[in-house]
Amino acid sequence: MLTAEIYFHQLKFIVPGGTSRGILKMKPSWFIKIFKENKPSVFGLGECGPIDGLSIDSLKDIPIKLKEVVKNINQISEVDTLAFPSIQFGIENAFNDYYNGGERIIFKNSFIDGTPIKINGLIWMGNKDFMLSQVKNKIENGYSCLKLKIGAINFMDEISIIEKIRAKFSSDVLEIRVDANGAFKDDALSKINQLSKLKIHSIEQPIAVNQWEEMKYLCSESPIPIVLDEELISISNNKDELLDYIKPQYLVLKPTLLGGFTKTKEWIEKAKKRNIEWWITSALESNIGLSAISQFCSEYDLKLPQGLGTGQLYSNNFTSPLKLKGEMIYYQNKMDWDLSFFKK
Repeated sequence: MLTAEIYFHQLKFIVPGGTSRGILKMKPSWFIKIFKENKPSVFGLGECGPIDGLSIDSLKDIPIKLKEVVKNINQISEVDTLAFPSIQFGIENAFNDYYNGGERIIFKNSFIDGTPIKINGLIWMGNKDFMLSQVKNKIENGYSCLKLKIGAINFMDEISIIEKIRAKFSSDVLEIRVDANGAFKDDALSKINQLSKLKIHSIEQPIAVNQWEEMKYLCSESPIPIVLDEELISISNNKDELLDYIKPQYLVLKPTLLGGFTKTKEWIEKAKKRNIEWWITSALESNIGLSAISQFCSEYDLKLPQGLGTGQLYSNNFTSPLKLKGEMIYYQNKMDWDLSFFKK
């Protein structure tokens, strides 16, 4: 018989992260630990890390639902967690980790053996100087793909920032993705047309969710490929309908927000059938969730840079074998995890 325990950890941003939905300073995460009482040193860990205002999880109800998970850990199929995708993600990883020996190995593949994954450099929103300083830092560290959060400051300032980047780096040298987080309104196509002059690779979620007709129009008319992100989070049974109607060029998949790797695989299979390309992005997890997502990525023949550069955001993250070197994320399998937090 298995036993489960829940641990809460408030992750603290070293530098507040700016998005069109506001400034992020703290990130709550709950962790599911499963083990046998007669062998507590071997345990599986899964992270439940919703994002307030983006996840469909109700943050205030998560502790209540997790108590139910603990109580029924040996009959987990009887616990309805459909309204809590982050808990589904945590449960799935905790069991996979446990049954793989409790060594934080979720998928035994080339990533664990040291093969790196190419990632994009994330540029948070802020004033013009702040964003340009981030760009400078990422480029100096060897990134050839940047993702800029846009939509929170003056649009012409954002255009100016990208113009400055393009003046130094052509699209042959530096790929630029932009993420509007649904911030554009009626002028979405006009703004996209202006951005297209700067040879943008793609734009994530230009308008808010649940505007299928408007999004379909943008996907058919936009000179920049459109990426669906938030649009996918609340979709459960009508994935085919969404993809067939809107016809996006790309999908961004966040396993924590979609309900785990099984759900993410469903999106990948449906995208593949329609020749829609995709990439995986972490949802601000700690190194525990980030490592699991990185391992999942390596189950596929990756063609595009992934969004896995969030591990260095926090001042109180868990020490792990994950390492960033330039635009690559590695798993140094000779390094140990420091998980003393979960042995208290």
